[in-house]
Amino acid sequence: MLHGYRVNDVPTEPRTRLVALHAVQLPRNDLSQELAARNECAVFPSVTAALTLGGSELAVDAVLLVGEHGNYPRNEYGQKQYPRYELFHEILDVFKTSSRVVPVFSDKHLSYSWTKAKDMYDAAAALHVPFAAGSSIPLTPRTPPLTLPLGAPLTHAVAVGYGELEDYGFHTLEVLQCMAERRRGGETGIAAVEALRGDDVWRWRASAAGKWSAPLLDAALARTTPLQPGRPEDSAPRPFVFIIEYRDGFKGAAYMLDRYARDWCFAGKISGHREPVSTCFGPRGPARDLPHFDGLVHVIEELFVTGRPAYPVERTLLTSGALDFLMRSLHDGRRLLTPELKLRYQSPRQVFVQTA
Repeated sequence: MLHGYRVNDVPTEPRTRLVALHAVQLPRNDLSQELAARNECAVFPSVTAALTLGGSELAVDAVLLVGEHGNYPRNEYGQKQYPRYELFHEILDVFKTSSRVVPVFSDKHLSYSWTKAKDMYDAAAALHVPFAAGSSIPLTPRTPPLTLPLGAPLTHAVAVGYGELEDYGFHTLEVLQCMAERRRGGETGIAAVEALRGDDVWRWRASAAGKWSAPLLDAALARTTPLQPGRPEDSAPRPFVFIIEYRDGFKGAAYMLDRYARDWCFAGKISGHREPVSTCFGPRGPARDLPHFDGLVHVIEELFVTGRPAYPVERTLLTSGALDFLMRSLHDGRRLLTPELKLRYQSPRQVFVQTA
């Protein structure tokens, strides 16, 4: 956002200018203060001061909330308690006192808590704030290119991810959801979730309840080169699976295969098609660095410049809630019904996906 980015591998100058910054924590390896000084961006001691440029009313045209990378406690479910909810309400307080709103993009999931995430969504809607959020991974190039047509007769889907369970699990759920939401009938919400670990993952995959996911997992993994040779059940040291039962009968699973998988991958079963459709979220060959951030900055700037989100914020509301209940399911060791996640929305016909 400071120096330009690449959209479909085309150099793109920023359409926005960073004028104010507030960093909640300043660790020893902090980069924000030096970057701000070098780019003539003012640093302020609070959210309110940053949004008002030290004055009394809103004085900026858009707000980017990146609520991560800090020293925060984890709760009993293993969720890191980033203060996205609290920071978001500080932003809204400035809007209220100024009787004016501007677009807001919140990076990653809305909150570790479904209750807080839903409150953020409702509060933004009540003030008519142009609001977007989410993961960078659905915005990265897909190899091979794959965008499901709106209304696709998708019946089952699997996503594969890696890394830290909560943070990277969110990315994996967004990979699953950005595809699932394009199924026939649109999104209807999630009826139940369950999270399994260790050998229970493979027992579920072999069971009557989970055997549908086995060929889709194979198809997804065929799009990447694993870090370890052999089968995931032999080589993934700490596997997890997130099982998602949607309200309309659609079924999804997100396999977390850290130290085995190296990419985010997807495979889906389409009614009437013999073979699954599948892709890897990431470029192949001599890849440039971090292309998912290029896509993310593009949709952030689109929101800031046009006031229109590139995709519904309901996607990230749903994945935020799913992740919260999945972390609770893992802790409690049981399947959880999720009537709270009765959430309907429609994916746009045209979606932004990088092609290179």
